[in-house]
Amino acid sequence: MSSPQSFLLLLPSCLPPPSSPLARVAPHPPFSPSLAALRFPRLAAKLSPPPLAASPPPHGGFRGRGGTGGSYGGGRGDGCGGGTDPPDPGDGGWRRWLQALHPELLLLFLLLQSGAASALAEALGAAGGDDAGGVWEVRGGARTRLVPDPAWTSYLIAGDDGSKREEGGDGEGGGSRVNAAALRRKLERSWRRCADVAVQLLLPDGYPHSVSSDYLNYSLWRAVQGVASQISGVLSTQALLYAVGLGKGAIPTAAAVNWVLKDGLGYLSKIMLSKFGRHFDVNPKGWRLFADLLENTAHGLEILTPVFPHLFVPIGAAAGAGRSAAALIQAATRSCFYAGFAAQRNFAEVIAKGEAQGMVSKFIGIGIGIVLANHIGSSVPLALVSFAGVTAVHMYCNLKSYQSIQLRTLNPYRASLVFSEYLLSGQVPSVKEVNDEEPLFFNLSLGASREECNILSAEAKDAADQICQRLQLGSKLSEIIESKEDACALFDLYKNEQYMLTNYKGKFCIVLKEGSSPEDMLKSLFHVSYLYWLERYLGFKPSNIASECRPGGRLEVSLDYAQREFSHVKHDGSVGGWVMDGLIARPLPVRIRVGDVTP
Repeated sequence: MSSPQSFLLLLPSCLPPPSSPLARVAPHPPFSPSLAALRFPRLAAKLSPPPLAASPPPHGGFRGRGGTGGSYGGGRGDGCGGGTDPPDPGDGGWRRWLQALHPELLLLFLLLQSGAASALAEALGAAGGDDAGGVWEVRGGARTRLVPDPAWTSYLIAGDDGSKREEGGDGEGGGSRVNAAALRRKLERSWRRCADVAVQLLLPDGYPHSVSSDYLNYSLWRAVQGVASQISGVLSTQALLYAVGLGKGAIPTAAAVNWVLKDGLGYLSKIMLSKFGRHFDVNPKGWRLFADLLENTAHGLEILTPVFPHLFVPIGAAAGAGRSAAALIQAATRSCFYAGFAAQRNFAEVIAKGEAQGMVSKFIGIGIGIVLANHIGSSVPLALVSFAGVTAVHMYCNLKSYQSIQLRTLNPYRASLVFSEYLLSGQVPSVKEVNDEEPLFFNLSLGASREECNILSAEAKDAADQICQRLQLGSKLSEIIESKEDACALFDLYKNEQYMLTNYKGKFCIVLKEGSSPEDMLKSLFHVSYLYWLERYLGFKPSNIASECRPGGRLEVSLDYAQREFSHVKHDGSVGGWVMDGLIARPLPVRIRVGDVTP
């Protein structure tokens, strides 16, 4: 059976009849799939063979009506050849045979035989774009586009279907190009799989939507500094071993005793430094930078021990104290940073991924340090030169990582800066602008320059500096009150507040009542900011406390404004991304109980 015959047996149930209808249909030989049916198994499965005639065929096959139709059987018809064999060319049978075939059947047959239908189906699938015919697989923050295969039986990763077709190309030159392209695609897929595994192990689930925008920059810089820190640790440890005499046949017991004494004395610094924990909350970035500097100093002392082996215990103890103190500060401030990164309350996961990132940096740093230590040997000058270069990289990466952190809580400086700008322009500055302006270490601003700020003004920055220098949070009432009249005036003015503010000897003294909360301290700082601008622009001069507490006095006017506007600035600050539930500060441990004071 020829291809046109087998194709006609497959299609009459789903396509319109030919222009010259047949009188009846003859029984046909057993059905055998054609090449077109094998190409499209799903299409062939949906088609059915033509219906059989209810009555047996006449002897000699089937005949068409008149002289237009050819016979579809084993015998001969009138004027046409038997079956589907072409008629004799001499009597015009070709013309009548072609007219009997439906034009749509011929067109579809040619498409199937040439493979154009497969290309058309692929073009239609590709023309659907991302929304039509495409499916996105989402895992965390990664999106993978899936497209249907040419047979529409399954979904493939976009590009894989084309890859499989290209791999079947012929020719020597084409084969080499296909092999190179296939190898490149395999490498790309392997790289994507490795990247996916790294993201799953080192980044929180749902990255980047589950963390804040500054998390990635911080993590990258911390990874590099971790490598540098481990290199310094390997170099210093090697120097300590040379200093204790391990390379010169020293007695192991004496070396062990010296080592324990060194570490034991160093642990005392961690115990003594723990009482400064509240300082770490107020300025975590500055303390963290100080801890990194302290750690590098400890490594430098340890590298110097081979030069002074007789001072091994005191030098090692000093270095151990510095390392212990640095470890305490780093552990205390790390929680402040991770709390800001956890945008979806995934605090524990952010910590876990941070530890994993640290382990990767340590593995790399230890490996590089071992290689470097083998080349340096016992040479102290080479060790010091190498240590200086590694320390420079370490401190620079630390500085960049802390500059990328955007703390959203309010300490006295950040709160003064936000409130001062709000009072000047009515706008709350962004989190990034305030963090870039905040000094990191010893009042040294290492952030963005003034030209990069969009909202913050120079007046607001100067005001924040002045307020922080003059602020005294948690003052003693006995040190600022000189008469009973002043005390009664203060208690009467601030009877509905949990703090009392006054100006004493150029200081903004805030007396905290028992039970005052961080929100009360934040409100008192907003009151201080407004009081500062009253002094600077409206010419309010300090006088005795009793007169300032009367109606129209400086304290009374500023308190009335703070009570009316504090809720508005809290709302605007929250909209701007700030955490406005309280002030992160270290007030003096002094409180007053109002019930103990009688007028």
